Amino acid sequence: MTSMPFFDGRTGQVHFRHWPAAGGAVPTVSLVFLHGLGQHSGQYHRFAGAMTASGIDVWAIDHTGHGLSEGDPGVGAPLSDLAADAAALADIALAELPDVPQAVMGHSLGAVTALTVLAHRDHEFASAVLCGIPRSAVEQHGWAELSDAGIPVLVVHGTDDRIAPVDPVRDWARTLRNVEMREFEDAGHDLLHEKVHASVTNVSREFLLAHSR
Repeated sequence: MTSMPFFDGRTGQVHFRHWPAAGGAVPTVSLVFLHGLGQHSGQYHRFAGAMTASGIDVWAIDHTGHGLSEGDPGVGAPLSDLAADAAALADIALAELPDVPQAVMGHSLGAVTALTVLAHRDHEFASAVLCGIPRSAVEQHGWAELSDAGIPVLVVHGTDDRIAPVDPVRDWARTLRNVEMREFEDAGHDLLHEKVHASVTNVSREFLLAHSR
């Protein structure tokens, strides 16, 4: 069963969904999931179902101005606010499951938010998955902190992504010793909603499980 509570975010009430690991078992990983621009957590039921079936708890946020969270949908929230809200959700999940390794996964805007949390060490995670991360994020300075942190990071990207072209992301990933990249042929930007969604989910799940020990 999915629960849909709220917490006090930087600029208002922030909504999130929690999908517990299937069967009531103690989860292997507690995953904080951050959606993309114009999306909301409710669009990831299929993904969450695949994760929970493998013993992974999923905690998915609605960014400010998205889904059921407060905020103007037409006004983009500052990245610092999104990162603070993501870290706050991670704290909530950690309080619920203090002995379970935590990971973070984000798509597009969510990937930028996750990268910001990781680079600034706003919260400690065991691993991370970045899906469809935009070129504008990887071209910024300061991501060397991500390598210094030593957190295992998986980048999943479509080779036909026109919103976030793959070439600069590939070049960036090669510069960081703790970043692994998997490319998906004939796939665009929204990997978890395209024909490759099952493959992307499987690769992400195996990575998260492998780095939960």
